[in-house]
Amino acid sequence: GAEASFVARTVDSDRKHLTEVLRAAADHNGTALIEIYQNCPIFNDGAFETLEDKTQAQEAVIRLEHGRPIRFGTDQHKGVVRDPATGDLHVVEVTEDNEDRILVHDAHATSPTTAFALSRLADPDTLDQTPIGVFRTIERPVYDTLMADQLDTAVEQKGKGDLATLLAGNDTWTV
Repeated sequence: GAEASFVARTVDSDRKHLTEVLRAAADHNGTALIEIYQNCPIFNDGAFETLEDKTQAQEAVIRLEHGRPIRFGTDQHKGVVRDPATGDLHVVEVTEDNEDRILVHDAHATSPTTAFALSRLADPDTLDQTPIGVFRTIERPVYDTLMADQLDTAVEQKGKGDLATLLAGNDTWTV
């Protein structure tokens, strides 16, 4: 919703996936937002069992991979489609009739709309249909680069500043 340039979700118990997501975030030029589903034995023990248990996870977890159709389930029998009337995303049973409608994940899409819609697919009570992976990763200028460019432009146009001249100059106030 805030149009972050890197957004991902992973689960702490899936070390391989967690490492891949953290590496991608570290390689990203800019701020990275990662939601990590992490078990807390005090406050939410077992809250993410559905995503951690290998058998249940095959049916519940949607693994997002850039450039690949968004399909999941034991035999990839479920997929994500966009409703042509509303633009909303829905999970459907994949059939010959709807197979060409299965959404292909584009983590590099300029608009954050699909990434946001994917993040909202999970059932909050059962965690069924929980997407994990990189929702969005786009390249755009970062604050440090923009600020350095702005300073360079000011020096080119007005020359290097002199603090002593500024303080002793005529542009001062008496309070």
